Amino acid sequence: MDKPVIVLITCDELKKDTLSCYGNRAISTDHIDSLCQSGTDYENCYTSSPWCLPARCSILTGLYPHNSGAYSNFRKCPLDNGIPNLFTQLKQEGYQTSLFGKCHFAPVPYGDTRADRTLPYDDFKAYYESLGIDQLVLEDDKQVSVWFYDDYSKEMEQKGLLKPYRDDVWDQSKQKVFPFPGPAEDHPDAWVGRKSVEYLKSCQADGQPQFVWISFSGPHYPFDAPQEYWDRVDREKLPPMKCRDGELAGEDRIHHKSYYGGGNIDGCGMAKEHGCKNYSPEYWENLRVSYHANVKLIDDQVGEILKAVEEVYGENALVIFTADHGEMLGNHGLWGKHNCGYEEVWHIPLIVKFPGQKTAETRKELVNSTDLFPTCMSFAGGEFTQGDGFSLTDREQLKNRKYTFAEGEGYLAVTDGVYKYIHVQKEGEDYQEFLDLSKDPGEFENRIALPESQEALARLRGKLLEHIIPKVLP
Repeated sequence: MDKPVIVLITCDELKKDTLSCYGNRAISTDHIDSLCQSGTDYENCYTSSPWCLPARCSILTGLYPHNSGAYSNFRKCPLDNGIPNLFTQLKQEGYQTSLFGKCHFAPVPYGDTRADRTLPYDDFKAYYESLGIDQLVLEDDKQVSVWFYDDYSKEMEQKGLLKPYRDDVWDQSKQKVFPFPGPAEDHPDAWVGRKSVEYLKSCQADGQPQFVWISFSGPHYPFDAPQEYWDRVDREKLPPMKCRDGELAGEDRIHHKSYYGGGNIDGCGMAKEHGCKNYSPEYWENLRVSYHANVKLIDDQVGEILKAVEEVYGENALVIFTADHGEMLGNHGLWGKHNCGYEEVWHIPLIVKFPGQKTAETRKELVNSTDLFPTCMSFAGGEFTQGDGFSLTDREQLKNRKYTFAEGEGYLAVTDGVYKYIHVQKEGEDYQEFLDLSKDPGEFENRIALPESQEALARLRGKLLEHIIPKVLP
């Protein structure tokens, strides 16, 4: 059989249970669900980081952030283009490589952004292409596309749509929640879907094998779904926000300040006194409706993508659907993902339709973002000679994995799927939390000081040291 087309579909900041295949009833994600119905659902998949850049670089390299060096959204630590990655290695196996949408393999210069203008971005695009991308159609995050001229923003400016979008993004009174100020087909995620479908339809099944990364920047904030998609959300069926009164009152909690005031999670920056507790019920409802609406829009685009793949390649396709990380979406009174080891952020969807697969399967092994590189290589015919992940076809290795990790700037976390240890240590933030899903599935309590937690806590701390020491003190 000829080498399959490899289609990697990623969403940014996608909370797993907003998909109807995982129980959501406020929207129906029929097209993503269809992957579950004929593909493999890896129900215990965890991201390698609760931040965009390190998580995406782990997907790209098969390395944890401490091994790739790309560990922060904010420090100057772009991915080294000398490290083997999906693009370079698949090119060696004869693949044409492309990416449509968001890269974020280098820190964005947030401090340079201006409310009154959009700035050049050509150096970033050239850097991304240096990673081995043959064809790059760049929409490098919704906010980035109004701050800097990527391919999407250039086209939107020609249509007269860039300035109103930029004005809404910068309008502090909207607090990152507003309907997209243009036609639905020009929303960033609709644009990315359309461009990728046009490309797929131009391919030939008997031509050069293709690796196509379709990288939606939604449903990451701003919460900006087109109004017509807001109207497709059943507000009465939105799940209740998972909160417990006083759960973050202790100053030992990582998100104490983000909830009460003066914290660092993404969402608190727009709130009164920078505390998420000060958002109104109306604000939370609109935020969650818009987020669900964005997921619905993405699902429509996934439907068009799957149709194009089937038309051109039939069953000779490896299709992977996942997210870089999740989103709190009001649970625990927070939105965002900064420093989060909660299930909403750490536990992500991963659905894979293998070439020729017709029947659904559910796998329970612990898997993570580093496994996608070796999985793609195993179908491309190449070897994965270095990295931290395993191919999803290597069930013996996956069966023996007992722990998975998450990393970022001043952040380390480890879980065995039941217990979690999260360690935050950086300027102004010094926290340790131990969560026990068997006794506290809502993750409301930091159980680190309880006598019954000490054995599992010591084990997780030991595993975290084993994880880091080979790199730090080889």
